[in-house]
Amino acid sequence: MVLTKMKETAEAYLGKQVSDAVITVPAYFNDSQRQATKDAGAIAGLNVLRIINEPTAAALAYGLDKNLRGEKNVLIFDLGGGTFDVSVLTIDEGSMFEVRSTAGDTHLGGEDFDNRMVEHFVQEFQRKHRKDLRKNPRAIRRLRTACERAKRTLSSSTEASIEIDALFEGIDFYSKLTRARFEELCIDLFRSTLEPVERALQDAKMDKSQIHDVVLVGGSTRIPKVQKLLRDFFNGKELSMGINPDEAVAYGAAVQAAVLSGDSSEAIRDVLLVDVAPLSLGIETAGGVMTRIVERNTRIPCKTSKTFT
Repeated sequence: MVLTKMKETAEAYLGKQVSDAVITVPAYFNDSQRQATKDAGAIAGLNVLRIINEPTAAALAYGLDKNLRGEKNVLIFDLGGGTFDVSVLTIDEGSMFEVRSTAGDTHLGGEDFDNRMVEHFVQEFQRKHRKDLRKNPRAIRRLRTACERAKRTLSSSTEASIEIDALFEGIDFYSKLTRARFEELCIDLFRSTLEPVERALQDAKMDKSQIHDVVLVGGSTRIPKVQKLLRDFFNGKELSMGINPDEAVAYGAAVQAAVLSGDSSEAIRDVLLVDVAPLSLGIETAGGVMTRIVERNTRIPCKTSKTFT
C-alpha cells in the first residue's frame, strides 16, 4: 500500500511511468524481512534493483552533501519511528563508501517513547477519574496521537500540553508534560541506544576518538536528551546535523538508484558502495546447532564454502 502510493506520487511528480526502485530497510533486518520488502515492491509493480541499508543510504547522502576530502570515519546514528541502527563507515574522497560494521535494534524507536507517554497519561486519568482508558481502543488511539504531537513539541519547548475533548465517557482530559518528566519516563530507552554504538565501534575495531563525524538520521534524533547522551559518549564532540534527518535516507537511495541506472553525472560517477552482512548467515547442522558460514560484518558480496561430513 505504502509503496504503491509512493510509486503514484513519483509518477505524478516526474510525469512518466516509474518501474525501477531502490528500497531501503533497517540495517538489522534479517533475510526474510528483506525478502518480504522485495516482494512488497514487486506487488506494487516495481522492479526492485537493490535493497540497501538505511544508515548506508544516509552515509551516501552525507558524503555527497559534504563533498569530503581525504579519508573520514563516520558513525551513522539512525533512530526512527520503530527501528534503530548504527553503522560505522570509512568514506574516502567522498566517493568510496566502505561499511565497517553495523549494529542495531529492530524494536526500538519513537513508538516506544510514545508508549511510555501513553502509559503515563493512562495512569494519570485513572488517578483523577477512577476510570480505565485501556477499555476503549478509540480513546487510546486519540491519546497516542496527542502524545506523539506533544513529543515533537518537547524537542523544541520545555513543556507540552495535552488537550482532548470527551476522551472517555464524555470526560475532557487536559494535562501538561515537561521535557524533564518525558526524559525521566524514557531514560532507560535513551540509554539503551548507546549499547549498539559501542558494539559497532568494537566490531569496526575502532576507538570513539577515531570517529571524525557522528551523523544523526531519523526523526527521533531530534530529541535533545538523545543528542546529549550521544555527545557525552563522544566526549563532547559536536554532532553532524547538516542533512535533514527525515530525508537523508531517501536522498541516499536516489543516489544509489542513479549509480545502478548508469547515470554519468560528475557528482556520482565515481561512487562505490561496499556494504556488509549485518547478521551471521549459516545452516542448521546435527543437533539443531547453527553453524555460521558467513560471519556478521563480513564484506559483501562474498563467497564461502564449508565441508560437512
